[in-house]
Amino acid sequence: MRAVIQRVSTASVTIDGEVKSAIGPGFMVLLGIEAADTREEADWLCKKIAQLRVFSDEAGLMNKDIQEAGGEVLVVSQFTLHASYKKGNRPSFIRAARPEQAIPLYEYFTTQMTALLGKPTLTGTFGADMKVALVNDGPVTIIMDTLNRE
Repeated sequence: MRAVIQRVSTASVTIDGEVKSAIGPGFMVLLGIEAADTREEADWLCKKIAQLRVFSDEAGLMNKDIQEAGGEVLVVSQFTLHASYKKGNRPSFIRAARPEQAIPLYEYFTTQMTALLGKPTLTGTFGADMKVALVNDGPVTIIMDTLNRE
């Protein structure tokens, strides 16, 4: 499981001209689910994101996690995070999980994130053509991959 976590001032997802979800300060998480991923990876990643201390404290240092900062989370599925680009110029997405596996794991991930934060985690729509807008705050962008957790 791979995530691109961006600290944002605002972020939104628009589908067919309608805003599906929008947040103020918090995290925009692009989530890629691989065929080998399980709930164990989702649990680990949710906990790491929830405890990620990249929000400013009173001294201006990145010392607060998202709960302490009162931030929100928007999670968008993005299978292209598992693109293979070694051969040729057209990426292959063979490692990305198929929808029948990815959708339940994506829903599990957002449910776990909601439980950890004690407030709703907003989402896009799995498989939809989404327009994602955000204002990266900092900029702060962190990439996490459950294959690198050890």
